[in-house]
Amino acid sequence: MAHHAIERVRVLHLNARNMLIRDELMSEGSVDEAALYVREVIRRAIDLGSAAIILVHNHPSGDPSPSRADIEITRAVAEAGKRLGITVHDHIILGTDGHTSLRAQGLI
Repeated sequence: MAHHAIERVRVLHLNARNMLIRDELMSEGSVDEAALYVREVIRRAIDLGSAAIILVHNHPSGDPSPSRADIEITRAVAEAGKRLGITVHDHIILGTDGHTSLRAQGLI
């Protein structure tokens, strides 16, 4: 994903034992953004019976540093999921310069 020319958001759906249920492309955007809707992420997690999810997206610029929007959407998804028993384990941002885990950065 780090080498894609457009931003793409994937959601990894996990069961109660943190085993992968499904890896899905949730959104494709432009060179610097991709729309992600809290409602759609949580609705799909419910449909699949996900106990947890991991958000993953790329930054075509190569810099994996999270933007303010990345942090805000992650927190919104985590808050909505928590109310429904769906845990957001992490949000990983990939770039040609490496990757960033919002969980490891203490941002969620």
